[in-house]
This record gives sequence, C-alpha cells and structure tokens, in this order.
Amino acid sequence: METVLKKSSSGGCGSEVADERPPALVSAVLPAGGTGERMGGSTPKQFCEILGRPLISYTVRALERISWIAHIVVVVSLDNVEIMRSIVKQYGHKRTVIVEGGTSRHRSIFNGLEIFVKNSPIQKPEVVIIHDAVRPFVEKDILFKVVMAAKEHGAAGAIRPLVSTVIASSADGCLDHSLDRAKYRASEMPQAFLFDIIHQAYHQCNDHDLDYGTECLHLALKYSKTNAKLIEGPPDLWKVTYKQDLYAAESLIKESLSQHVCVVTYLEENSVQARFLHETLKNHVKQVKSLSSTLCKDDNHLQHILLGQCYNFICISGTLSGFKESQQLVEALENTNASVLYPIVLILIYLDNLEDLLCSSEMSKLAELAKEVKKKNIFLYGLVMQYQQMSPLSLMSNLPLSLMYFQLDHLGNE
Repeated sequence: METVLKKSSSGGCGSEVADERPPALVSAVLPAGGTGERMGGSTPKQFCEILGRPLISYTVRALERISWIAHIVVVVSLDNVEIMRSIVKQYGHKRTVIVEGGTSRHRSIFNGLEIFVKNSPIQKPEVVIIHDAVRPFVEKDILFKVVMAAKEHGAAGAIRPLVSTVIASSADGCLDHSLDRAKYRASEMPQAFLFDIIHQAYHQCNDHDLDYGTECLHLALKYSKTNAKLIEGPPDLWKVTYKQDLYAAESLIKESLSQHVCVVTYLEENSVQARFLHETLKNHVKQVKSLSSTLCKDDNHLQHILLGQCYNFICISGTLSGFKESQQLVEALENTNASVLYPIVLILIYLDNLEDLLCSSEMSKLAELAKEVKKKNIFLYGLVMQYQQMSPLSLMSNLPLSLMYFQLDHLGNE
C-alpha cells in the first residue's frame, strides 16, 4: 500500500524542464532487496523478465540514460548479489555499483548510502536520488525536478493524486472515518535528498523505524527536521507489484519503442520520396528523426539516437550503392551492442525494380547479413517501391499496388 502524504499548498512544478544539468553532483540508490511476496512467485519481482530481460535492468537503464547521474547503487540481498552482477555484465551497465542489502527496506537504503562514505572510491554526492528498482518508467523531467527541489529544500519527493478514497476501520472491522481525497496524495518515487541530511537521519534512526518504516521523506522530517517539497509527478511512476503489472509493463515498453523512428536517406537532399515518407510517419508515431547517410557513420551520433530510445530505422535508397551504406549502418549498430537492451528493426526501402535487386550481389550479401544479425536481436527487412511508370507522387498515392515486401533473412535461407 502506498504511503499517503498531505499535499502542500504550493503544489508541484508543472512546466517542462530544460535539457540541463543540476548544479550538484548527483548519484542514485535503488533498493532491490524485496522478496516479491505480492507477486506470488519464487522469483523476486525485480528479477522477473520482461521481453527476456530482467525488470531491474530497465530501471537501471532509465537512470543510466541521464548523463548527470554519476553512480547508481543497486542494493540487493546477499542471495542475489551474483545474479545482479551477471545482469550488470550482460547488459553493459557501466555506472552501477552493487551493495549487499539489510533485513528491511530502510536498512538496505542505509547500506546503499554508507557505500559513499566507507573507504569507497565513489565520490560522495551532494544530492542522492532514492528510487524503487521496480519503477522502470522514470524520466529525466521528474528526476530533474526532485533533484533541484532537494537542493533548495533539503528533501523532495514525487506525489500522485489518490485513485481511491482512504478509509479507517474501527476495532470491530467497521468503517470509522474516511479522508477527503482531494487533500491527500500518494507518495511515489523518485525522491531526492541532500546527502548529508538523509545520511544523518539514517544514523539517528531507531530500530523500529529501520525495521518497519517505509517512507524516506518521513525519516528526513523526523530526524533531520527537513520538510520535503512535494512534486506532482506523471502517471507513469507506478511500480510493478503484482503479476499482471508485468504484462502492463511489457505493453508499455513495446508501445514506447514503436513510437520512435529514425529515417536514413541515401537520396538527394529534399527528395520527394524522403519528404513524403517523413511526413507520413509523423501521423503515426510520436517522434521521427532524420539521419543523413554521413551522420549514420558517426558512432557518437548513433549512440545519441539510441539513447533517445529510438531502435527503429528506415533506410530509403534509390541505388544499390545505398544498400552498401545500409550494410555499414547494420554493422555500426551491431558494434554498439544496443540490441542487448532492445530489439533493433531496420527496414530497407529500395526505389527500383525488384528483379534487378534480387539478381544483385549486394542483395545476396544483405541476406547473409540478415541471418547473422537476427541471432543478435537485429531484424532486417526489405521493401521495394516500383515507380517507373508513374511519378513519385502518383506512386505514393497508390502504395498498395506498388510495394513488394521481402524478408532478407528468409531469402538468405533459399
């Protein structure tokens, strides 16, 4: 059950946050020592797989995408230390530090904070974020807001409106009273603190609070006299708690990935076909990025595209030489190891005759490449648009009659 906090009169911050760094060294602590009792299975929920990948890896990745978070301390039970180490290695989590947890949530968080001050090479941050390992959809905007509020007020936390009315029962199990839902909020994550404030609070904490408490903001108030700033958060801060939440998380991940497309053109600048494709995609997905054939060879630029959660690429070409460059893009994506995190889909669009394409040696090479990269979670497809007998605009208005689809890895098996 979520902790309920009274909403402050000043409310939260509703404006969009600029893409900037907080004026402070920031690190994060992720308590991940839960046993997953409410999930109802033998595997703790943070290690349950979504699309073949452990849930905790998604959460760590969400924080790693933010360059100004220096270190991510993941606190797990002793039984799961080796499991977490294997996850860090397999999915390439570079800024992650693993710490053994305690017998309760607060004791685990305390252990995570202590790593910054106990003869550790990790620099102590000015602001520390505390976030649940089973909340994978946290975004930079809310993290920036709680960090900035914590720097000003000493502590800050995300809140959300209550979905249901909170009631209290009497000793005999009958209704005693209910709360005015409009005056209260559910306490969510992330939360952020000036490190010295929350560290001092944990040092002063009594055993009862360490063993049975759940609310970090309450400890900052009780032991450090710090009244947290409450920030209204977005609706995607919910945590994976029950088995059905895993299915919901999978759907959200799939939807998010499908809403980002990068269009790579090997045509002359401002070609009708490329512009039409770009404009059409805008009507169906949230974000369409353009990448020139030159920039797609730049590893840094390619990494920037992938960090923006764009794993779908459409390459449009009018000549076979464009397919050679598409092959280079495939190999560049393979070298990034990004497909370990998410499947990468490439659709190669060729504006010419299918017969010429199938007879080309380049096609044979791409088919062989498709077979190989499929094993590495990269899926390569082809699409031919024939328009010799019609103008480009006429082609685009008659697509069902003018498209030929081929799956390269299937052709490679023939």
